[in-house]
Amino acid sequence: MQIINARLRQRPELFSIYIDKGRFSKIEVQESTQVASDNAIDAGGNLICAPFVEPHIHLDAALTAGEPEWNQSGTLFEGIERWRQRKPMLNEEDIRRRVLSTIELLVQNGVQAIRTHADTTDPTLIGVRTLCALRDELKDKIDLQVVAFPQDGMLSYPNGLKLMEEALEIGADVVGGIPHFEYTRELGEKSVKLIIELAQKYDRLVDVHCDEIDDPNSRFLEFLAHEALLHDMGSKVTASHTTAMHSYDNAYCSKLFRLLKNSGINFISCPTESIHLQGRFDTYPKRRGVTRVKELREANINVCLGQDSIFDPWYSLGNGKLLRTLDYAMHICQMMGYQDYARALDMITDNSARTMCLKNYGIQEGNAANFILLEGQDDYSVLRKQGEVLLSVRRGEIIMQRQPSQVITPPWITQATK
Repeated sequence: MQIINARLRQRPELFSIYIDKGRFSKIEVQESTQVASDNAIDAGGNLICAPFVEPHIHLDAALTAGEPEWNQSGTLFEGIERWRQRKPMLNEEDIRRRVLSTIELLVQNGVQAIRTHADTTDPTLIGVRTLCALRDELKDKIDLQVVAFPQDGMLSYPNGLKLMEEALEIGADVVGGIPHFEYTRELGEKSVKLIIELAQKYDRLVDVHCDEIDDPNSRFLEFLAHEALLHDMGSKVTASHTTAMHSYDNAYCSKLFRLLKNSGINFISCPTESIHLQGRFDTYPKRRGVTRVKELREANINVCLGQDSIFDPWYSLGNGKLLRTLDYAMHICQMMGYQDYARALDMITDNSARTMCLKNYGIQEGNAANFILLEGQDDYSVLRKQGEVLLSVRRGEIIMQRQPSQVITPPWITQATK
């Protein structure tokens, strides 16, 4: 396979990209625009980019909004209650159908790697079993990581710790947690210690729903970061959401960021979900309730973005488009300077791949030929126009292709521009 007339991120030139046996064999600058031959794909000056990575989603709950009841208050806590009502209805066929439909939607929008949370506060562990089975079935088609996630608390749910270990023995890739939802601060801190211990015991990654609340006194993030630092596990540890950071005062955050940077942990923000769920106890002034994405970036701390939900009890919208999530983040977090735009795609590509510890990710010679073609010439134009994903290639094989939309211009505009 050969791609011609392609742009690469942060580069103004046109490139030709050669693929052999599923790997990038040669990437070279073109002196001028080339005419496509029968065996070449013409990128048309559009942007070749590493695949989008979805680092935080709940596939086991996707497409269940309103079953059996809608989340009328729009709060995180009612979402958990509605999901608790839905769990008895789970079975393998139900989960497989919804998960495959959601993965298809994600693939159509340029995603080739997904980290999904699977609820372990279910005595059957049907979500964990089904998602691990699908991960193994789809391993040649997509990278899928399964997080063992104790939605109702690992220590506050009956046999929660036992179910967590069982989920890891089934084959979950990542140890999850939710310390702020445990009954007490002491149980929350104990759960964080156990998460790290389990990750070491089973050689797993860590991804904790951490301080997903508006309470400025919810400070399990510092505890998680310190445990990661203590055990030299920072690159394998992720703090998701951390929305309480929006309510921390600046003096505390100044101290906290020193620990976060030294720990080397990763962050995932889910801006569409957080802007919807948080600030629900406020009248006015009303908090955005999204973690300090801009400040984390400026401190060179790895932060990436996820969708979290697609049509589930917590968030009843969602369309699989990470570019939409990125657009929300840039607005909500006030990252609207040109330099913010220039590397915007990092937060749904490279940074997410780093969070998931993906190997051989990126467009360089010798790596697996995984990439997408985006409508636009650079990060800025793709983000501004919300460009479509025109092509998705995995290991040198096309897995999705879309024709650019055709627009018919009214005659009065055409005449006025002559």
